[in-house]
Amino acid sequence: MCGIISVIDRSRNKMNGESIKNALSLMDERGSGEGAGYAVYGVYPEYADYYALHIFYDDLAEPKAAVEDLLEKWGKVEYDEEIPTYDQERLKKDHTPWRYFFKPDGSFFSGSTEEDSIIHIVNKINTEIDGALVFSSGKNIGIFKASGWPEDVANFYRIEDYEGYIWLAHNRYPTNTSGWWGGAHPFNLLDWSVIHNGEITSYGTNRRYIESFDYKCTMETDTEVVAYLADLLGRKHGLPEDLTVKALAPPFWDEIDKMSDDKKELYTALRMAYGPALMNGPFAIVIANAEGIIGFTDRIKLRPLVAAEAGDRLYISSEEAAIRRMENNLDRVWMPSAGEPVIGRFNK
Repeated sequence: MCGIISVIDRSRNKMNGESIKNALSLMDERGSGEGAGYAVYGVYPEYADYYALHIFYDDLAEPKAAVEDLLEKWGKVEYDEEIPTYDQERLKKDHTPWRYFFKPDGSFFSGSTEEDSIIHIVNKINTEIDGALVFSSGKNIGIFKASGWPEDVANFYRIEDYEGYIWLAHNRYPTNTSGWWGGAHPFNLLDWSVIHNGEITSYGTNRRYIESFDYKCTMETDTEVVAYLADLLGRKHGLPEDLTVKALAPPFWDEIDKMSDDKKELYTALRMAYGPALMNGPFAIVIANAEGIIGFTDRIKLRPLVAAEAGDRLYISSEEAAIRRMENNLDRVWMPSAGEPVIGRFNK
């Protein structure tokens, strides 16, 4: 049931994609060949002040013209190009990936921010322009994914040519929806990227909740809501990483009843305020943003998650063997407790 692996270099030393490609390929038995992908932070230093919009096009005629007309109305495209790809025998090129380095011009809705304007643009493209799908929209971040095996997707994008100080990678085994390019992980919105092993059985409730805040779910998979919930709680509501996790995967009520008064008050307030954001089901998740990574599981840990450290690098994965494919000389290896976050931040 899906393979995930992530790494952060807390000193911001960059890593190319070769080692994480090899690590993810070690977990081929966790996938079905219907989806794999990679996220890398720090990948576009020359355009670090621009939003890197990665878009799948069904064709390069009407959808592309419609997207570029929309972007021209809302800001400036500094540079754009087709994302380089390389034919693979086992991977059918269903879509053409394109990237735009875009900056909104400041004509936002009343009370909105620059980030809100990007979300509006993403929503508008994904819901109104047939044949176009925005799947990556952050600054200095790139998502590279497709429907295929991990090694084929990596070779399709030649992932070893990219460098960054955070990497996420995912091998998908779709269960409730068919495998397709947009449904492959990672999922992204602005600075937030998500990889997920498992199933979110509360998806209906979570989706209705997040769409009440004007997010639009368009990619036909439960994991999409996690990226939007992370943006809502982390960026818009300002919750720190540990409380974001405790809102998404909170303690059970009988555990809260046994807490000290101050903790009981805090966790009761979180559960009351964010009840519709609570995620049920078996899952292991890693969320990344421009500040670091955080990994956690459901409240009884029905999906595996292992963490390890080697020097300044923190690894979070489904399997220790995948981590050791990247770095065999580990300083520490541990199994996080159910619902407890593993947080990796950059050194100050």
